[in-house]
Amino acid sequence: MPLVRVSLLRGKPRPYRAAILENIYLAMRETFNVPENDRFMVLTEHDPEELVFSRDYMDIDRSDDFVLIQLTISNTRTQEQKNALFARIVERLGKDPGVRPEDVMISLVEGDKGNWSFGHGLAQYVM
Repeated sequence: MPLVRVSLLRGKPRPYRAAILENIYLAMRETFNVPENDRFMVLTEHDPEELVFSRDYMDIDRSDDFVLIQLTISNTRTQEQKNALFARIVERLGKDPGVRPEDVMISLVEGDKGNWSFGHGLAQYVM
């Protein structure tokens, strides 16, 4: 049920963008018990003035390959699961499409299960 939003600078080829989404999805399946086909993802490309990020916040050296990942999730995961997700996403993106760990920022936005409607105007998770 995570809703995934990915932002990066404009200009990466389609296979690169597809690999980012695929590997985030697989990392969620491996660490967050996300069901098969539970895939809701948006990737947006931005001009440099539209994606503003610190090149050195927390002494991390970020490049133009910076990838900002925001997942909206239900507040049902432990910190251990979240840590496993962070690590697995970074590991997978490092292998394909080759994003450096320094260039991956992940933010989780948690909410109640009753905040989701997957269609028909119903809150399926609390019915």
